[in-house]
Amino acid sequence: MGLGSGLDIGSIVTALVNSDKTAKQTQINTQTSANTLKVSGVGSLKSALTTFQTALTNLNSTTNPQFSGYSATSGTPATLTATSDNTAVAGNYNITVNSLATGSQIASAAFAGGASSAIPSGTLTISQNGTNYNVTIGANATLQSTRDAINSTLSSKGISANIVTDSNGSRLVLGSTTTGAGSDMSVSGIAGLTINGTQVMANPPTASSSGAVSALAKDASLSINGLAVTSKSNTVSSAISGLTLNLVAGGGATSTVTVGTNSSGLQTSIQSFVTAYNNLMSTINTLSKPTADSSGALTVSAAFTGDSLPRSLISAMRGVLTTQGSGSQLTVLSQLGVGTDEITGQLNFDSTKFNKAMTTGGLSGQVQQLFTGTTAQSGADGLLSRMIKAITPYVQTGGMLDQRSNMLQKNAADLSKQQAALDLHVTNLTATLTAKYNAMDQVVGQLKATATSITAFFTSLNASKSSG
Repeated sequence: MGLGSGLDIGSIVTALVNSDKTAKQTQINTQTSANTLKVSGVGSLKSALTTFQTALTNLNSTTNPQFSGYSATSGTPATLTATSDNTAVAGNYNITVNSLATGSQIASAAFAGGASSAIPSGTLTISQNGTNYNVTIGANATLQSTRDAINSTLSSKGISANIVTDSNGSRLVLGSTTTGAGSDMSVSGIAGLTINGTQVMANPPTASSSGAVSALAKDASLSINGLAVTSKSNTVSSAISGLTLNLVAGGGATSTVTVGTNSSGLQTSIQSFVTAYNNLMSTINTLSKPTADSSGALTVSAAFTGDSLPRSLISAMRGVLTTQGSGSQLTVLSQLGVGTDEITGQLNFDSTKFNKAMTTGGLSGQVQQLFTGTTAQSGADGLLSRMIKAITPYVQTGGMLDQRSNMLQKNAADLSKQQAALDLHVTNLTATLTAKYNAMDQVVGQLKATATSITAFFTSLNASKSSG
């Protein structure tokens, strides 16, 4: 209470200040709440898009194909395994693996001093398939440091070295992951380490013996339905059209490879695509559609309510779904039982229609082409690649969502500045009004004191007249 006026100055000042700041404070609070909601929405959408992009990339893998029209099954996986692509043809193949392809393995002459034996400095040259690989051997080198230098220099070339000690001493032994006849290695350039890998070393070896260990590198030998086939690698991809054979064991081991329509695998992969797409659509719908509050009376906006960004994203994705593929028989998803719900925008998958489509001759072989594209186009014309391309502008670093996030962060900083300015204004206004009302209170107090003095004077004067 003001001592002079008796007024509640604090309450009056608070009421006036609140009246002055309410409109601006409400505006800042509303904008801050909406901006925070949008920041969260952008983060959620980007996370959902990243998850969808990862699913598409996995489904579009070339090393682990998910949409092979045919599946190849080996009757004896311990002998060989088999994979197929969309050019495979249904059938059975009786395969005998006579011998596996081997790589070059060579050994140097023995060093009596073991791994610490001194090696002259210089350039060690390892030759294979007409290519020379140079390894620098520095001063004070040992057999062990020479081995380490080879490994650090040539590991990316598939060439490795180690030290093997026998009754004659320690030998530098080199091996290569390159297989097939003619891939034998030779070593030159430094005395004591010269190895002619095209010659098999003596058996049993003497201290001075060097060369190929046991045998030269050789091609794999196999027969397919009685037809003789050789291969420089144990991965045989050109013998049977559409099939890749991975040889595991030789010595005349046999296996029957059966190639048939990959209906179950295709159904699983298509369902995975549909599920990934629907998960993304659910997130977009949640972030776009307003909802009722707890009382059901008011409508609460979502992060992207009325925003064109999710609509353009959905349009781009649907454009991919409706674009016809390059296959002669299979061109649209609806042929596989995949359709779009008109209300939710999500995909549905009719497995009955899919299984019926798989009974059409040759159609299963075009599923991979529809989803992953043709080899000639390097997959660019496949649905998965086109879908990845459609969402990339939104999810990539510096893309549309990052740009939107940066704008929202700037808005948040601007709102913080507005709040700080309003707080300063409130502080100054409070101080100004308080000072004014205190000054008024002091004047009122002085006036009251003057009035009291005048009243007392006249009271005293009247008393004097009465007594006279």
